[in-house]
Amino acid sequence: MTPLDRRRFITTALRALAIAPLLRVGPAVADDDFRPLRTVAAEHGLSFGFAVDPAPLANDPAYQDIVAKQAGIVVPENALKWAEVHPAQDRYDFAPADRIAAFAAAHRQGMRGHTLCWHRALPDWVERSVTPANAESVLTQHIAAVVGRYRGRIVSWDVVNEAIQVDDGQPGGLRNAFWYRMLGPGYLDVAFRAAHRADPDAVLCYNDYGLESDAPSGMRKRAAVLTLLREMKRRGVPVHALGIQSHLRAVDAQSFGPGLAAFLRQVRDLGLRVYVTELDVDDSHLTGTLTERDAIVADTYKRYLDLVLGTGTVSAVLTWGVWDSAHRTGATPSTGPAAQRPLVFGPHGQIKPASWVVAHCLARRAT
Repeated sequence: MTPLDRRRFITTALRALAIAPLLRVGPAVADDDFRPLRTVAAEHGLSFGFAVDPAPLANDPAYQDIVAKQAGIVVPENALKWAEVHPAQDRYDFAPADRIAAFAAAHRQGMRGHTLCWHRALPDWVERSVTPANAESVLTQHIAAVVGRYRGRIVSWDVVNEAIQVDDGQPGGLRNAFWYRMLGPGYLDVAFRAAHRADPDAVLCYNDYGLESDAPSGMRKRAAVLTLLREMKRRGVPVHALGIQSHLRAVDAQSFGPGLAAFLRQVRDLGLRVYVTELDVDDSHLTGTLTERDAIVADTYKRYLDLVLGTGTVSAVLTWGVWDSAHRTGATPSTGPAAQRPLVFGPHGQIKPASWVVAHCLARRAT
């Protein structure tokens, strides 16, 4: 750890200790005092929820219980990505997503769809058989089949995911990815129009990562995304919302910054909603006791949610996962240790400092 990193760590640790009364830690506070986040959020005009896995949703009572109690909205982690839902050119597998949709309906939850057009998670048959001549037909047929099946049951879709990669050097900062190479920049319009035809009432979202940071790379990406959305609106493309993934890193001065608030207001001024779609906090680099690390993660949640909810632009907050397990988040380096406690709830739904902080932030949401 460099001297600068050490100073940042100490500063964040002290700030985390300063919010200790907010964290509600200690044996004097019972878990029974914790109000469901879905309830707190709804009271303040928000939706709170999780990305969920259909397997434990079917088989793990503890997992079922926390999702039912805490989530007002759910999104499949993987069940609606191409490789899972459309594994062969002539075959769809809707069973896992159907399981989530049935659970959501039974527990009066909204459901989001993720994702209809992405450069990753494509089955082998797509890259083998899709060409510039047939790409539009393949893409629109897939979207019609998937969105059409859940018409009226999925309230919003991540239609296009992660289309901006400024460093690729393409016009408009677009990523030089599969659908771009097949169809050019018009593939975004194709995808959004196809989704709107399949379900005219669904909220259609453009979703991306790296929009949180005030570092030069983050500011360049924000500018490219804002231009993309503005031009789509100008062309009459049915885009209704922006999803900011929000994979954060604790004790990182560049993980997010105050410029994000101005950006979100610019998005709102385009007439678009804003969703926090994949929130988590990478703690893989933290040291100290479990209590100290949990306090730092909770402080990161607090500072971030106070910032974005304080703009009055955000209408939904979803975390990428339900409870803590060791894994790599979107901000965890590809080498080294995994994140241990990056989510709002501890293993098996344990209430932890981040749980109390998120409840407080939702309750203070700007209107």
